[in-house]
Amino acid sequence: MPYGSRLAAMMTRRIGRECVYTPSARLALYLALRRWCRPGGRVLMSPVNDDVILFVVLAAGLRPVQAPVSQWDGNIDPTAVPESTWRNVDAVLTTNLYGLPDRVVELRSRCDQLGIPLIEDAAHAIGTHVDGQPIGTFGTAAAFSLSKHVAGMAGGFLAVEDARTRRELELLRDDLLTPRRLRDDLTTTLRPLARSAVRTLHLVRPVWRTMQRLKLLERDEFRMALHAPRLARSARQAPSLTAYEPWVRVDLHGFRSRHGALVRGQLELRMTLLDGDLARRRTGVSLLSGTTWATPALRERAGDGPPSLFRVPLLVHDRDTLLERLVNHGVVAGYVYDPPLDDYAGAEFVEPSPDPTAARWFAAHTLPADPLLARRIAAALTKERATPAHPPLPTKPVLDTTPTPPTPLGQ
Repeated sequence: MPYGSRLAAMMTRRIGRECVYTPSARLALYLALRRWCRPGGRVLMSPVNDDVILFVVLAAGLRPVQAPVSQWDGNIDPTAVPESTWRNVDAVLTTNLYGLPDRVVELRSRCDQLGIPLIEDAAHAIGTHVDGQPIGTFGTAAAFSLSKHVAGMAGGFLAVEDARTRRELELLRDDLLTPRRLRDDLTTTLRPLARSAVRTLHLVRPVWRTMQRLKLLERDEFRMALHAPRLARSARQAPSLTAYEPWVRVDLHGFRSRHGALVRGQLELRMTLLDGDLARRRTGVSLLSGTTWATPALRERAGDGPPSLFRVPLLVHDRDTLLERLVNHGVVAGYVYDPPLDDYAGAEFVEPSPDPTAARWFAAHTLPADPLLARRIAAALTKERATPAHPPLPTKPVLDTTPTPPTPLGQ
């Protein structure tokens, strides 16, 4: 039987598409980009995204093209993408940021017109639907993550349209997997239990502060260090996952490890708990979407009931200070994507957005709140007197009312 076939079958039953099991969503996304995009191609994507995803795109030998985004959810705004850009991209990569869906119907329609693939990054969006259809079933392929849900700390899927493509991708995946190591399997299995114990014993603050002081965190800032000269040298070897591994592996060193039965068995058990996890998330989203800090993008979906988001984007002033203060309340927020990728990487590595204003504002004011900790976060923000943020209104063009001087006779 193919590697991870039992887990893949569980995901296939959930979304109704053929699925390939992978050790991580980032490996699943790499498989999709290699399968459907030729080296040197240009991929339209949101600049409000994890930097790891940028490096996955680069590792596939592709040029990331940064799109204008909605100021309310950080996802691609299809109507703001210039026609000249549409005519010169080879694929579109969605984000479904924090579980809020991209404009997948519009994006799929546009991709169909252009004859290019729509690849869905659904890592945040297990359980998200648009018009009753699951995210991950609109595009040519979709990458899912278990490490973002049910505290999996490993595991992903690539959903595709047919069994023949699935079998092709299983072979490509097997060539990219690294050998299993028992020590890594034990670490992957025990880490979720350790995290749960830290939260249960109310040790989040002392543990986090200790890790900061001992410099045990891989990121000193929201973004990892770029190491531009080294990154430029890696481009000469692209497409190559190995060349970009120092960036792609950050925060998940076993992203392409062939996990053994111990890890896969734990993930199978955790997948049976997924519906309960999604229900608890919907409860937390319902609470947070009623606060003064919630983005209006949440209220737009109120008619369908609260979505089961991975994180709830709250829009606040002085966000960085609030993130530090939340640690004192036992909450480490994470998943802050600031600055946008074009500001972070520069024109050497990405094509900048033609209009970066909305991305910069959204990235600077978004506090990603875990809906499973909704009551604690709402109470902490109330105690800290957090101020809701609203994007500046677009300036209206000023009409020039200066009279035009008469044209001299004879001219």
